[in-house]
Amino acid sequence: MTARLMLHRGAYSANRDEVARVVTPDRTRSWVPVPHHTLLDGVQGALERAGLTVTQENHGLGRDGNRLFSLFRVTDGSDPGDFALTVGVRNSHDQSFPAGLVIGATVFVCDNLSFSGEVRLARKHTSHIARDLPQLIDVAVGRLGDLRRSQELRFAAYKQHDLSDAAAHDLLVQVLDARVLPVTKLPLALSEWRAPRHSEFREGKTAWRLFNAVTEAAKGGDIQTLPRRTQALHGLMDAACHLTSLAV
Repeated sequence: MTARLMLHRGAYSANRDEVARVVTPDRTRSWVPVPHHTLLDGVQGALERAGLTVTQENHGLGRDGNRLFSLFRVTDGSDPGDFALTVGVRNSHDQSFPAGLVIGATVFVCDNLSFSGEVRLARKHTSHIARDLPQLIDVAVGRLGDLRRSQELRFAAYKQHDLSDAAAHDLLVQVLDARVLPVTKLPLALSEWRAPRHSEFREGKTAWRLFNAVTEAAKGGDIQTLPRRTQALHGLMDAACHLTSLAV
């Protein structure tokens, strides 16, 4: 399966060469933009120093190249069976948001992004960003091992926790209340719970099946709110499975 970058509001897909050709604006006394390609090279270098391999990357540019959104799928050679780690990167040349990085898990089979227990960093484009950013990236990437372990425990617990239809329906109401899904996506989530399109989720009615039903229904939503929505979903599912202290 491939990780997908949802692009909206005029953003378009780009390769690394196109990203590198984006002209970085001149700095001011208080604002110091970072070239998009410099940020991407820094993240990839930190991943490689940590013994990780980038297996896939997707990039998008918006607002005439002033905004960058990227995804890296990475592996350390282990085979967790259900998910891979995904690194999201963003940067701006129009002062709309700071340079940022978020690390989560990509669930195999239906390729849903899950950013619960995420590792995040954000650094404003101010003086000394060139000095501080490499260290911040290294620290964030260094926490990938903890994230992998916590996600392995979480997903194993989801698979072992049975849910009745009544319990699943109650959780779906909570999903709506937590704004993980809009009400228009509820029929799709219910359909995926009752008859999953992916055979891997058809055996047993479990929290894992419901989790994937919700994330399948959530595809195509705003990538900006994805970390918050999936964190809220994991909070609900963790509580249903009586899990505690899994956050990184």
